[in-house]
Amino acid sequence: MEQPAAQDDFYTSIPPFTEFEEVANDARYRPLPGDWQVGVADIVDSTGAIAHNRYKEVNTVGASVIAAVRNAMDGTPFPFVFGGDGAEFAIPPSAGTLVGETLSKLRRWAKEETGLALRAALVPISDIRAAGLDVSVARFRPSPDVDYAMFMGGGVAWADRQMKEGAYTIEPAPPGARPDLTSLSCRWRPLASQHGEIVSLLVIPADGVDSARFAALVRQVIAIIDKGAERAGQPLPENGPAFSIVPRGQKIECCAHAAAGIARLRRRGVILGDVLLAWALDRTGLKLGRFDPRRYRQELARNTDFRKFDDGLKLTIDCPPSVTAALEAELVRARRDGVARYGIHRQESALMTCIVPSATTADHMHFVDGADGGYAKAAEMLKADR
Repeated sequence: MEQPAAQDDFYTSIPPFTEFEEVANDARYRPLPGDWQVGVADIVDSTGAIAHNRYKEVNTVGASVIAAVRNAMDGTPFPFVFGGDGAEFAIPPSAGTLVGETLSKLRRWAKEETGLALRAALVPISDIRAAGLDVSVARFRPSPDVDYAMFMGGGVAWADRQMKEGAYTIEPAPPGARPDLTSLSCRWRPLASQHGEIVSLLVIPADGVDSARFAALVRQVIAIIDKGAERAGQPLPENGPAFSIVPRGQKIECCAHAAAGIARLRRRGVILGDVLLAWALDRTGLKLGRFDPRRYRQELARNTDFRKFDDGLKLTIDCPPSVTAALEAELVRARRDGVARYGIHRQESALMTCIVPSATTADHMHFVDGADGGYAKAAEMLKADR
């Protein structure tokens, strides 16, 4: 791989690709500059929260990591991956202090407003390389309007393990601290499967496996899905989900955007008004200024982050049970042959959490996970397998 310059614009300098099967092609990846840091965050005991039917809150707090860091960096593009109950990202040295403060505030906000314990850490890439691993980044562009980062090299997974062992910890800010969560949105109803079942799948390389063998497995998994599932397993309808007059997730969105009291009541009124207006415009086919609800729904479907690579393959797909069976058969063989380990979880619907800088621009981002445990449940299976 060619060596990148150590500049804050490292991420935007990476040429994007548009065909997902290239996700395991290491020629698409560039190593992080030597002075960058890797950020990791997740919810402690997300399994317990899921057991109490709180996965919408878990997903929203996970996506809040991306929203908060994005706002702290004033919208400057940076590589990140949504993980269901948390997120991973990388930042340049110029953003280290501000992002550290943001994660500290985020930990306090999550605990006070949701009762969920978020942990977070910033790990120098130099420490990851000293441990014999690396972090390389690619840019996948699912639509002309957004791109999503992919991570390779094992370093992000190592950083996550270090965080869970108590290293590199970002401590919570004092009581009452709040991060800027502007653009975080949680209004969509669960997305029922249209083709059989929603499958959350994690596939990671077995210890010591040759990267070419794992890449071949990734291509085979993608080929099985492309052959047997409509639109590569995309969980959203091609024209996007329908607007609802009863917003889901409004409680936690209000908590994200306003402190308790009158401000929060006002925020709830704004959300209800926005949702009702979008529903009415969509039903009548009308537009309001630059906001076209039907175009927005189509953009939403194109921009959705339902498949990614984060030191392994991560998918939330809508597919017939026959496709799931074919995937499991292939993955059982891969596990037996020492190529990969995997976790899989089936459910009836998916959840979507969003980052919407503006409803009138096309760069809104949408993160999909299974509605009944999703990636967290698949990760449980992976952990038990180890």
